[in-house]
Amino acid sequence: MKKTILSGMRPTGKLHLGHLMGALANWTKLQKDYRCFFMIADWHALMSEYENAQDIKANILDNLLDWLACGIDPEQATIFIQSEVPEHLELYFILSLITPLGLLERCPTYKEQLRQVTNRDLKTYAFLGYPVLQAADILLYKAQAVPVGEDQLPHLELTRQIVRKFNTLFKTNCFPEPQALLTPSPRLLGLDNRKMSKSYNNYIGLAEDPESIAKKIQSMITDPKRIRLNDAGDPDKCNVFNYYALFFPQLEKEVGNRCRQAQIGCTACKQELAAKIIVLLAPIQEKRRFWEQDLNAVLEILVQGRIRATSVAQETIREVKSLLKI
Repeated sequence: MKKTILSGMRPTGKLHLGHLMGALANWTKLQKDYRCFFMIADWHALMSEYENAQDIKANILDNLLDWLACGIDPEQATIFIQSEVPEHLELYFILSLITPLGLLERCPTYKEQLRQVTNRDLKTYAFLGYPVLQAADILLYKAQAVPVGEDQLPHLELTRQIVRKFNTLFKTNCFPEPQALLTPSPRLLGLDNRKMSKSYNNYIGLAEDPESIAKKIQSMITDPKRIRLNDAGDPDKCNVFNYYALFFPQLEKEVGNRCRQAQIGCTACKQELAAKIIVLLAPIQEKRRFWEQDLNAVLEILVQGRIRATSVAQETIREVKSLLKI
């Protein structure tokens, strides 16, 4: 029997190359070997976007089209919207009963977000409890593994601590301790060398048109010490080279040598990168257009995903309530 995986994505904006590299490409591989539940995490999105929640609904459909275009297969994986399975919030509340407040306050991701995010008020009860909802998402489907990057390990460990406390308190083996399925997540910076983010408009969207892609890539920051065409460059200090290394590793050595030997200028190098990114995204965009022509079929995927996810979730909640004798 295949092991179960739960993973999700918040519908907070257009999906971009960072999502492809960090999650979607990996999901398409995992769905062949695992029983996968892929969740559009709209409750999680609402926790930070509650003041401007009007775009979440539109983002759900837009993001799903990109998922399907990238190869997420509804025949192999269960695709659903988090808020359409009410058991997520039910288990979230039950787990919050046994989660120590200090455990949440010490969460490094929580403290980091409070420091870094200044344009939204995240000092709320809901945002503090974000990891508990995340634990509920995972445990509702009794996922044995969760694909995560190293930066997400503290959240997963918090889930494991909740599991241990629940199983000990109620003398059960109801929930497995989910293991980290470490995802190779190379660091993909935005076009301006900052974190890739919609708020910075420094990303290349998966559905972006070729003209826009070419224009954005021309704005990318290269080696700041390379001023003239015949100056030797340092690829390790160039974000354009980083994109080559991540998306076209077969060209990494050649591009690096041409840069070091001043055989190509930065403008031409960016033009070549843009052309390759456009070709890379072309089949994804073509498949997206295919799904856009039948939105009823796309919505039916969510209906069937909700039915399958709800069936599993309800069984877990029945078991949990029985243990609590409620």
